Amino acid sequence: MTALLLPLLAAIPVMAAAVTAILPSRTAGRLVTLAVPAATAVAGVALLVLHRSEPVIAGSVGGFVPGVAIPFVSDSFTALMLVATGVVALASLIFCDRTGEFGRSRYFAPLALLLLAGANGALLTGDLFNLFVFVEVMLLPSYALIAMTGTWRRLGVGRLFVVINLLTSTLLLAGVGFVYGSAGTANLAVLAGAAQEDGRVAAAVGVVLIALCIKAGAVPVHGWLPRAYPGTSSGVMALFSALHTKVALYAVIRIWATVFDLDPAWGRVLLVVALVTTLWGAVASASPAGVREILAWQMVSGVGVILAALAVAQAPGGAIVYMIHHMVTIGALVMLFGAAEHVYRSGQLGALSGLWYRERPLAVLIVIAIAALVGLPPTSGLIGKLEVVDAALGAGGAWGVVTVVVVLVASLIGLVAMLRLWRGTMWGGPSLGHTGDADPCDEDEQGDEDGDEARPAPRVPAGLLVPGGALAAVSVVFFLGYGAVAPEVDRAVTSLVDTDAYVTAVLDGPEAVTESTIGGAS
Repeated sequence: MTALLLPLLAAIPVMAAAVTAILPSRTAGRLVTLAVPAATAVAGVALLVLHRSEPVIAGSVGGFVPGVAIPFVSDSFTALMLVATGVVALASLIFCDRTGEFGRSRYFAPLALLLLAGANGALLTGDLFNLFVFVEVMLLPSYALIAMTGTWRRLGVGRLFVVINLLTSTLLLAGVGFVYGSAGTANLAVLAGAAQEDGRVAAAVGVVLIALCIKAGAVPVHGWLPRAYPGTSSGVMALFSALHTKVALYAVIRIWATVFDLDPAWGRVLLVVALVTTLWGAVASASPAGVREILAWQMVSGVGVILAALAVAQAPGGAIVYMIHHMVTIGALVMLFGAAEHVYRSGQLGALSGLWYRERPLAVLIVIAIAALVGLPPTSGLIGKLEVVDAALGAGGAWGVVTVVVVLVASLIGLVAMLRLWRGTMWGGPSLGHTGDADPCDEDEQGDEDGDEARPAPRVPAGLLVPGGALAAVSVVFFLGYGAVAPEVDRAVTSLVDTDAYVTAVLDGPEAVTESTIGGAS
């Protein structure tokens, strides 16, 4: 893959969205919709291979001079995120297909593809203004996806989602304007290290980071996430968890490493926000009665862990590993419990009681996913937690110790929340004596006082377990094969810490990067 092909990763999903909107065949539309995230993951793998010889590649759209042109840039960090995004988005869309989301509206597939187009563009852009543009491309179809999926609560949470994101987008655009006014550019390559030299640029970019942290769900503006996401369907929630929050976190990591040079002095403010977010999300996850509400609060806690690993360390390796792990794990849990919710028509703890006895394959997969979320072997959770702890201890000092303590305490609280989730859904008697079309809370379906036996509870089809089970398997493979993944993470960290190759590729062309790299090696 050459730099000139990078814009296609954003353009192809847009074109595919147009095609699926007009295709008369629903089957052909499904195939196109599933092929696009699969192609994104394959392209990410190809970029990972390419970046072993070329650390950074960059292409400019429109043929303008470097620094003015719209840059599309890829390094190992970008490629890793493209792979993770493609895999989780593919699993989420397969789950949506199995649960009938594609059949409810002919516009579901085009909207999902537009969401993926915005995510890919945000991952590849090297310009803050175009980051704002691609984030808006993500948000516009998201409004419609919330409106057409989920429970009756979607109307209320849809308004909340729209208001919060419109206000945050306004703040983000204002921040980009401040950056341009203070630095004369919004190009990240030109802004490399600028926060160290000019306090006005640091303050302007700080506004951008605040907006991105709100979009990621960081404390104190976090309450929208655990209210909005559970109001959608399980498949859309999994898709949002993989794209919305993680793209915002990707942008925070990229901007923090490029513009602020991972400056620990500025990092103290970010670290405090991250630690509070970590604890707040963990504690709040121990009380909800709904499965997806619990998982949404765990998403908030995970956002805090990722930001903490970024703020405390001189290298963002822990943040990268934990972010990829969190994308896979939360997606797996949302879809696995979503499979039970689809069949039993409820996502409440009591309504799903006894799944261990009725749905053993589902329960085993949930065990693996919960182990990953808590950080137990043999899953990616252990790797992620160890990388975060290693990053904090490597930073040294009191802040490093505090970070380790907070992450471990949040993990213990998260374990308590998962035990409560396990007890409420897996143990107990078969409380659901209803058919798949009945309301699980309707007492008339549970048998009458004359001793009529309740009808047998339905079983979750194996096809519904495939998407979430595949992501749970990815978590295990990530743990077992981390030796092969670690070099890619190291290359991603190098490209973030040493911005020379990034700047050279954007401003001088990819050939200069290759020559300088070869020359340095010799």
